[in-house]
Amino acid sequence: MVMIIGHRGGRNLWPENSLSGFRKLKAMPVEGVEFDVHLTSAGELLVIHDPTLDRTTDHSGPVAALAAGAHRHVRLKDSDGGAIPTLAEVLEIFRDGTMELHVELKAGVGHVAYPGLEAAAAAAIETFGLGERSILTSFHEEILVEIGRVAPDIRRLSSFDRNSAERLGLKAGLDTMLELSDIVAVEKSLLAAEWDAITAQVPLERLGAWVPNEEADLKFWLDKPIRQITTDRPDRAVSMRGTAA
Repeated sequence: MVMIIGHRGGRNLWPENSLSGFRKLKAMPVEGVEFDVHLTSAGELLVIHDPTLDRTTDHSGPVAALAAGAHRHVRLKDSDGGAIPTLAEVLEIFRDGTMELHVELKAGVGHVAYPGLEAAAAAAIETFGLGERSILTSFHEEILVEIGRVAPDIRRLSSFDRNSAERLGLKAGLDTMLELSDIVAVEKSLLAAEWDAITAQVPLERLGAWVPNEEADLKFWLDKPIRQITTDRPDRAVSMRGTAA
């Protein structure tokens, strides 16, 4: 059975990376949740996708510049007044249960890595006893290398898209990501276009697709013998999985 992972908590159903969305996703029959983590200069781990506040909140400026505790006053757009969650708050929601936690470690403005993010995120995960259920993810080789150094017992996932293929080369890039991670999640259009080449290189049990959302697209990928799909519409994916094959 193909695993269903709720992308940013299910961003097409409720505000992305929101505590309310995470609570709703937890009640669904899916296998995992994906969310994003940034590190502020004050040392706080915040769950938000972009390196800036502009798109998803009522504030602007770099996430990293938030003072200690300031995230509590930053409201998510289209939400019920919810603030930016901390990593600890999200981990608390998923402490009980069996869902996998796909924790993407982001880079800051200008794609500059946050020094110490990998160790800080791993420490938080271990504090909640969630190491076995967690997977630390990134597009960036240097971040994946650092995860392996500071948290060798936590699984890794590499995200791979056309930019990755152009930067590293398709075959060489996949070889690198296979060496650095347990799972390789490939953007769906690239995976479809290069299916034969990619599946000849990446074992199917280590392969994922992102981000199918429409019914036909979901059925197409749920019919494939891959490990997982990561989707913004986990509700639709659950329904389509019941009719797949």
